[in-house]
Amino acid sequence: MLAAAPPQEQKQMLGERLFPLIARMHPDLAGKITGMLLEIDNSELLHMLESTESLKAKVG
Repeated sequence: MLAAAPPQEQKQMLGERLFPLIARMHPDLAGKITGMLLEIDNSELLHMLESTESLKAKVG
């Protein structure tokens, strides 16, 4: 599904999956942090979704 979507839709889908994970770590900044992370390459974002440790290392 993700691979078949246009790039902007891919970012939207990834953002929707990342936001709740980030909100648990930084509830007040989740929107801003998610937006900043969406500047990163999609393959790295997918890795962060699969690896909580990778996401924590990036977000802090």
